[in-house]
Amino acid sequence: MGFADATQFWNERFDKQEFIFGKEPNEYLVEQASHYLKPNSSVLCIADGEGRNGVWLAKEGMRVTGFDVSDIALAKANQLAADNEVNIQYSLCDTDGFNWQANTYDAVVGIFIQFADPEMRARIFQQVHQTLKSDGLFILQGYTPKQLEYKTGGPSLVEHLYTEEMICELSQDFEVLELQCYEKELSEGARHTGISALLGMVAKKRA
Repeated sequence: MGFADATQFWNERFDKQEFIFGKEPNEYLVEQASHYLKPNSSVLCIADGEGRNGVWLAKEGMRVTGFDVSDIALAKANQLAADNEVNIQYSLCDTDGFNWQANTYDAVVGIFIQFADPEMRARIFQQVHQTLKSDGLFILQGYTPKQLEYKTGGPSLVEHLYTEEMICELSQDFEVLELQCYEKELSEGARHTGISALLGMVAKKRA
């Protein structure tokens, strides 16, 4: 899917009054950021959508950069940031269009970035590794293939879902600090509601 097609696809999803994934941050991100990140850390949010995660991080004192392919989502994200009196540097682009500057961020956050097919996913892991500082952290949450049974959110294509083996293979240049598959009730707006099959990872770029 090219940039224009992706923009159209996601704009159609986000073009609603309500926040389709809610305004509250992802639970796994809150747990891990509270444990691993310090105020004033520089954090990049991949495909931050309507801003729920980036705004929470900024309210916690982080310096947040984010991007998304949907200008409608980013308009909502910028409004959410303004409502919460925080400032986030947002760019309208996809993962391949973002400027992945080397050794720039203390952490990169990827929450349900499962629009990525296997080739794009491998590129994202390389791009994240490149843009993290030494000892920088990659916090990732996604759905596992069992999610196809629950149908409570996420893509319908199994190749877009995460297994532990796949994530371990993609993370060979990182030190994996935490990797778990688990099931939990989610309540993240209309799009992520109900029992969900999840994977969470925190990995560190080796110094």
